[in-house]
Order: sequence, then C-alpha cells, then structure tokens
Amino acid sequence: MHLAVRFPEADDMTVWADPRSGSQIDFASFEHLARTAERGLFDFFLVSGGLRLREHKGRIHDLDVAGRPESLTMLNALAGVTGRLGLAGTVDTAFNEPYDVARRLATLDHLSDGRAAWHAVASTDAFTAENFRCGDRPERAGLPGSRLRPGEGTPLTRAAEFVAVARELWDSWAPDGTPRPFAHHGPHFDIAGEFTLPRPPQGHPVVIQAGDREEDREFAASSADVILTRYGSPEAGRAFYTDVKRRLAAYGRSPGDLKIMPGVAVVLGDTDAEAHERAEEIRWQQVSPRSALLTLERIWGVDLSAYDPEGPLPDIDPVPGPQLGRGWPRDGDGVATAEKWRALAQERGLSIRQTVIEAGVRRSVVGTPEGVAAELAESVARDAADGFVLIPHPAPGGLDEFVDRVVPLLQERGAFRTAYEGATLRSHLGLAGPVAKAAP
Repeated sequence: MHLAVRFPEADDMTVWADPRSGSQIDFASFEHLARTAERGLFDFFLVSGGLRLREHKGRIHDLDVAGRPESLTMLNALAGVTGRLGLAGTVDTAFNEPYDVARRLATLDHLSDGRAAWHAVASTDAFTAENFRCGDRPERAGLPGSRLRPGEGTPLTRAAEFVAVARELWDSWAPDGTPRPFAHHGPHFDIAGEFTLPRPPQGHPVVIQAGDREEDREFAASSADVILTRYGSPEAGRAFYTDVKRRLAAYGRSPGDLKIMPGVAVVLGDTDAEAHERAEEIRWQQVSPRSALLTLERIWGVDLSAYDPEGPLPDIDPVPGPQLGRGWPRDGDGVATAEKWRALAQERGLSIRQTVIEAGVRRSVVGTPEGVAAELAESVARDAADGFVLIPHPAPGGLDEFVDRVVPLLQERGAFRTAYEGATLRSHLGLAGPVAKAAP
C-alpha cells in the first residue's frame, strides 16, 4: 500500500487546540512530521493552505487556524532536511498562472531530486476571489489569458487546461537539454515563449486531485496521478474505487496510472476498549459546544446562538440562500441534510452536539496496532483503496505512534515496503515517467 501524511489544516483546527500539539506555524512542526514520515517510509507529505481566512457572521472565524505558510515555500525548505520523502503542496488553479506554477514546481523537483507533487485545487467561491484582481467568481471570463466569454467555462475546465499547459511547459525543453519555444492557444490560456528551467527530474511532478463529486472523478481520471477522497465504509470505498478506475480507459490510461488514497485518522490503544475510549475523547474535543452550533448554522443558514448545544436540534427548517459563514463550501441540500440529521437524532436520542459528533466528524480507524494494520491492509487487498493519507492527532507528534507500532506490522504482512526502492516520488508510487517529446 501507499502511505502519506497531511499537515493538519483549517478543517482540522481542533488538532492544534490540543495542548499536546505544537505550533501550526513553526518550521519545527513541519520538520518533525516530515522526518517521521520519511522514517516510516511514507510516499509523500502534503502541505495545504487556504488563500483567505474564513468568516462567520461577518467576523473572522476565530476557531480557524491562521498564519499558515505558503506550501511550496515550506516544501523547498523541507527538501533540505529530507532525502526520499515526496513533497506535495496545494496550489490553486483559479488564482495562479500556469507558467509561474510550472516554474515553481519544476524548481522544487530539481531541488529535491525528483520528489515534487502538486495538489491542484480549483476554488469556486467569490469570497476568496476578492483577494485577487479578478474580483468575481473564478470561473468567470476575464481572467488573464482567458478567451472565454461571460458564462463560459468552469473551475474544473480551467484546472484541466491549467494542468495540461504546465505539462507542456515541463516538456518544452529538448531531451538534449536545450530550451525551445512553446505556444499554447486554448479557451482559458493563450501563452507563448520559452520556459526557464530544464525538464524536471521526474519529467512531470506528480499531480494530485481531491474530491468525490462526478466532475472530480472525471478530472482525476483524465489528468491526475493520485486522487484523495473520504474514508467511508468498505462498500462505499470499493464502489468509488471501481467507478474511478473504470473511467481511465476513456483517456488511454490503465488502472495503475491513478492511485486512490482516502484520508483517514487513526486512533490506537493497547486494547480495543482503550482505543475507542481515546477516540471518543478526541471526538468530544473536536466538537466543542460552540463549534457544534457553528456547524449547524452552516447548514441551517440562520443564527442559532439561542439554542442549547446540549439540547435538541432546531425545529425550524434551513433557510436557502447565502450562508452565515464565508469561505466554506455549502455541502449539498441543507434541507435534506437537516432531515437526515433529525432522523438520526430522534432515533438515538441525540443532542445537537452529539448529532454533530456522530454525523459530521471524519471517520477514523480505531483499534489496537494489529487491528488497524489488518483493516488498512484489507481495504487495499479488497480494492477499496491503493493507500491512505493520514491526518495525525495531535500534531506533529501524532504520527510517531503509527510509524513505531503499525508500520512494522504492515511490513510483516507484506503490505508495505521495508525500504525505499527508488529516489523519486514517481518510483515510490509505481508511476511510469512521462516520455519526453521530440523536437517539433
């Protein structure tokens, strides 16, 4: 299986609230987690980061993690303290340009001797766009280089072309190491010139995509090397795996060309009872009374501060339209979600806080090291995943126990490597390198 770790981000704010956690800003936290992941022979370390602080009820959301560094800058620093670990950073395709991003990623790939990866995300909200000169939804016409008329294109069509252009730039140097002109004339980008860097050591840095929606799956099948998804039931995992893998043939790709890696939190204990007790403690820490109401307000769309978080769910229906919070996506139909949560609360006699814990907290793998190793290995063996992206709690030290206690058991099962066999991230993932194009 493939293993990666993600530096906890804004949606993992309770990780940093834990007194056992370090700083989400200090380089020492990033270095500790990266060194631990490399000691555990992980494939890559993912650093994310938003482009704007989120707001709630017109104020900065003070439960958020603020002050996070820019991802590729941090990864360039980590390249100097690691030797084999893949280095993956989030870069938005809505508020950047292909030439600049391709150059930054090629630089990281050269500095790290072929360990760079790009988590390509496509922002869709006007709130984030206010920080940039487009001043509107990012899919609108009028972004630099765009040939679109108003109303044409989507964030993912721009993202797909963005990735394709970056690959054209990485391929623009001849195999003998000499630059040659490039030109791209497409609906979103119309650029020409010469790229400043030789072809990256990997040919193309690894491209990572995330999401469960129909359009996310299709984008990953056409353009990505890795897709990140939610960790759900075994049945849901196998259905997602089968669906995404079958799409690859339409793009001339084979099942091994795209790795499916759900994000997962792991909670360990010497016994199952101890592990579940620790998991329960973490869940209650993750959902404070205040954050429980915040979660409900994002679904209901109204101020619920008068409600008791330890009391029943609101008896009013969600209000369609603008959210009280800005910077969060609105997940699906609020009315449908409210009905589902009410049914769960009524069936099990749950309070607001208990309902949010049961319905809204990321699913974890909980158990003894032996039980966790068995569950992860079975998921891969039964084609529910190719590997996993771990989100440690606390951070950065929360990964140490997994590396010390679970990785050796996975190795004993023959489910995980006992040494790095290659030097590049593509070699860790078992991905073939792209063939360099001949001169036109």
